[in-house]
Amino acid sequence: MRLSLNASTIKPTPLLEKIRVAGEAGYSGIELWAVEIYEYIGRGGEVRDVEKALADHGLDIPAFIAVRGWGDVSGLDYKVAMEEARRRFELAARFGAPLLICTPPVAQTGFNHLHEGYSELLQIGSETGVQAVMEYISFFKSLNNLPDVLTVLDRSHADDATWGRPVTILDAFHNWNNKTTLDDIRDIPLERISHYHINDAPAGIPSGEQNDSHRVMVGDGIIDLKAELTVLKDKGYDKWISLELFNAEWWSKDPLETAKVGLERMRAICDEVGFEVER
Repeated sequence: MRLSLNASTIKPTPLLEKIRVAGEAGYSGIELWAVEIYEYIGRGGEVRDVEKALADHGLDIPAFIAVRGWGDVSGLDYKVAMEEARRRFELAARFGAPLLICTPPVAQTGFNHLHEGYSELLQIGSETGVQAVMEYISFFKSLNNLPDVLTVLDRSHADDATWGRPVTILDAFHNWNNKTTLDDIRDIPLERISHYHINDAPAGIPSGEQNDSHRVMVGDGIIDLKAELTVLKDKGYDKWISLELFNAEWWSKDPLETAKVGLERMRAICDEVGFEVER
């Protein structure tokens, strides 16, 4: 197992500083957001600056985030969305990121047509060497739980022998916030799991009524993370675990402190479950 820091966990921190913090804290990787790369370049930075920072701190990018706006448009808007998607896939490929997260529509109800756009994203991924990953968001109206994601994956056209294999990312918060069960996780084929985001949910707000800002640090909430990770271990999962928070209280702290606390908590629960973690 390898442990990663999602850049959103220390969001207010400048991009190159995030990379330094992740490296100094002891992570093996950092998940970067395309929008932050664009903003950095827009302020006069260069992609090679980011590449050098990653190399200097020995960090991989296990997943690049995100492709949006592709699942609820048509005609020219759809063409533009796919052109932008290709640019992001190509950027992910330049950084050596094996995965690119593809986010479903926020407000559009239902997911019956998502497999069409996702199939095209799989094709772009196949051409660029980056796996397109279908994400589900517990508070979105389109795709918000694991069983529905499996339906979309099953409908998607792809060659399982290529980068085009349909996969999804598991996220502890989204699983809890839309009552995805441990049995749901047991039932998903291991090869359909690309990646795992770890986080926690506070007490006092019911499942189904929380959003990203409510996420709390691993161990500070009520999600049975040990049970979920045990299911993954029993399935043979041995890929990345990445800490992903959007918590304003942690954003206000020293980013290195936040990163170190997160890594310590992740290692502790992985040790408790029996995962072998790269140190």
